[in-house]
Amino acid sequence: MARPAEGRQPAAPVSRGQIARRVRILRAASELGAREGLASVQMHDVAKEAGVAIATLYRYFPSKPHLFMAVMEWHIEQFLGDHETTADAAADPAAEIAELLIALSVKLLDSPLLASAVATSSFTEYTSAVPARIDIVDSALGRTILRLLGVGEASETDRSRARLLIYGWWGLFVAMLTEELSTEEAESNMRLAARLLLSP
Repeated sequence: MARPAEGRQPAAPVSRGQIARRVRILRAASELGAREGLASVQMHDVAKEAGVAIATLYRYFPSKPHLFMAVMEWHIEQFLGDHETTADAAADPAAEIAELLIALSVKLLDSPLLASAVATSSFTEYTSAVPARIDIVDSALGRTILRLLGVGEASETDRSRARLLIYGWWGLFVAMLTEELSTEEAESNMRLAARLLLSP
């Protein structure tokens, strides 16, 4: 079976049909990952479950780690869409951002096998397979943090604070997943990190 060359940029869906196929792939990978874990999920099984050709799957996701990183980003976008606030800026940004990140962790950990799959994928040679990844501050999560901070035109300091929060959250998420930290310890640390990074 032909596979795209390593390092190839994934295709971006543009038509409604392509977007729908990409979502079907992400949903299928989520369901398989939640049931079987990363090691047991095969790309041809994802394609079959999604009802797409294997070439279509590889067109959008050149590798399994790339697919499961996209699954994580998709789940985060879904979560943020469900928890969108109407205000542009939070009254207490540190508290609101901390609680948002804690709730996101809880949501992702609802499915331990899938959470493990996305965490494992993040530790692979993903950057070599996707040479032009965006800055994490430009992700849906980064944009939400900047909005809650009331930042319109983000300075490099604003972007650094958002970046540090996201990386801090990710480290605490992994510590919760591996049970290095209890849920209570991780949540307390997340609140402290937000307060320290976002204090005026």
